[in-house]
Parts: sequence; structure tokens; C-alpha cells
Amino acid sequence: MSASTPSRPPALPATFRPAHTRVVLLSAGVAMFVVITLIALLLEQLSPGERISFVFTAALLAGVLFLLARPKVVADESGVTVVNIVSRRRLEWAEILQVNLRPGDPWVFLDLSDGTSLPALGIQPGIARQRAVADARALRALAEERSAPGHERPRG
Repeated sequence: MSASTPSRPPALPATFRPAHTRVVLLSAGVAMFVVITLIALLLEQLSPGERISFVFTAALLAGVLFLLARPKVVADESGVTVVNIVSRRRLEWAEILQVNLRPGDPWVFLDLSDGTSLPALGIQPGIARQRAVADARALRALAEERSAPGHERPRG
């Protein structure tokens, strides 16, 4: 992603998430649960325990797909909340030094003031690369604007 492309920050609060990927994962999870459950109910030779294990397995598989659809990045006046598959982290704007999405990266990485890098799976170029690049630029513009010296948060 080019750092020289100026971008106007979006209005806050702003939520970034891979919408196409999310739709595919949620749809597949629901479809898989329904199909496996129907199979369990329609196979007459299955015992009640086997039917329950079919439904439990379907729920488990759907749950995994729902977890994979969970990532998002939420920016508001006071900072950013990064929701990944099984974790959530709240960051103040001043903690974010840089927003990176380099060619070949699977998602955005946030370089933090504590010297670490945090993956932000809510912005990923998998299915919709142009959208991910635009979202990464928007988050970068917000981070640059909000963490600049002299920027004051509105009091509420």
C-alpha cells in the first residue's frame, strides 16, 4: 500500500470488516448445519445418540465458521477496537504508530508504541482486495490524524 496517497478519514464511528468473506462463512455455516441436521433426522437407521452426535458435529463446524467470520476493526473517537477470531483488544489512538498492508500480507498489521505488531484480521484483501486497500488507507488516515501531536479528543 502506498503511503503517499492522501486519504480523507471516514466519519466516526467506523467499522471495517471483510463483508464478502463474512457472508460466505456465515452462509456456509448455516447451510452446513441445516444439511447435516436434515441428514441426521432423515436417516432412519440412526439411533437417538447418533442423531445427537450429528447435530453436535454440525453445530461445532458451524461455530468454527462463525468464529472465522467474527473479525472486525471498530474505530471511534477514543481509539480502535480490534476483534480477531478469539481475541479483542482496545487501543488508544496514540498507541498506533502505523497501519500496514503490504503486498502479500494476509491482513492489516498495526505497529504499536510498545514495539509489537498487532494483526487486524478485520481488514483482509482475500476476496475484495480493493475494499481492503481502501479500508487500510482510511484507518491509516484516522490513525495519523488522531495520534498527531496537539489532537484533542472531544469531551463528552
